[in-house]
Amino acid sequence: MLKNGVEVPLQLKAFETLHVLVENAGKLLKKQDLLRRVWPDTVVEENNLNKNVSLVRKVLGRDANGRSYIETVPRLGYRFVATVKDIGVAEDAREVSAANRYVRPLLRQDIRYSVTADGVRIAWASVGSGPPLVKASNWLTHLDYEWESPIWKHWWEELSKHHRVIRYDERGNGMSQRDVPEVSFDTWVRDLETVVDAAKLERFTLLGISRGGAIAIAYAAKHPERVSKLVLYGAFPMGLNHYGRPKDLEARRAVVSLTRLGWGVQNSAFCRMFTERFIPNGTPVHETWFDNLQRVSTSAENAARLLETDANIDVRGLLRQIHVPTLVVHCDSEKVILPELGRRLAAEIPDARYVSLPSSNHLLMADEPAWKIFLQELDAFLGWQNFARANAR
Repeated sequence: MLKNGVEVPLQLKAFETLHVLVENAGKLLKKQDLLRRVWPDTVVEENNLNKNVSLVRKVLGRDANGRSYIETVPRLGYRFVATVKDIGVAEDAREVSAANRYVRPLLRQDIRYSVTADGVRIAWASVGSGPPLVKASNWLTHLDYEWESPIWKHWWEELSKHHRVIRYDERGNGMSQRDVPEVSFDTWVRDLETVVDAAKLERFTLLGISRGGAIAIAYAAKHPERVSKLVLYGAFPMGLNHYGRPKDLEARRAVVSLTRLGWGVQNSAFCRMFTERFIPNGTPVHETWFDNLQRVSTSAENAARLLETDANIDVRGLLRQIHVPTLVVHCDSEKVILPELGRRLAAEIPDARYVSLPSSNHLLMADEPAWKIFLQELDAFLGWQNFARANAR
């Protein structure tokens, strides 16, 4: 291997580890995947991989900002945190080694922690530049794991082209504190308040996805001076306990009980039940990522608490208090949050605009036509082209 034009010796398996990481620059590679790629026909212990990564780190050194080129994601795996570019032509891409490439910084999120008034640690992330856009929390997040997920990656890439995007893991989720004494709708709103204050935002666009829409509505009603625009995607004004039929409520109670029993089981058919409702048109890759995201994001008990709290949400009394420009977007054939609930939001929030998207997915995939329509609607509502022209002057 060459470093700054000087040959540096590196053990074969350490070099192969580097090769796999560089080939997948910017992507989170699970430890088991790396083990299979570097030792395809041999069963080895995880400490062999850890040793290789340490050797590679020592050889590469650190970038101009003092950061390692290989990032460790605790309990999950490793990521090569620089982009790579070939500076020569090779007949076989595998023949192009890290020695024949140069590196430059990737778009990276800045993850920080803040503490709520009741002492809970909340992880939040910032990426991109421009007018601030804050996403309220939704069902099961993990700031780091979802960063490279095909479920969410295209969302953050597109939004961060035009905004400084602020996301966070609410209490009990992801990288935030898991063991928390209280989970309620009020604590969800307070988590959002904590992040907004920590990011020192005066005025911003607020995005609410799914149940994050209700949290965003409650925040906008409480702090109208800070919210400039409101985007509600796949959102609802009240949970199932306020409109469900007896058999719907009985089914919900059964799901909560099964969650406490079956959550986090590898290849669990139970998690797949959630996945198939959220992304019925997803590929096997999407399904696997979403299954894993759910398991990584929280515990069985926390997942059950979230479901119970979701069902009690009710912000109907706040809708008439929203007096900021509001865009309500809903997929027309989805099953997680019925379109009728989105239409109710648009009808009761003064002057809200409603957009129906041709999709049965609750979360839009990057390659479906509805995603492009959604981006066009955001462009028109948030003035992305105007912002780009202003920056070009």
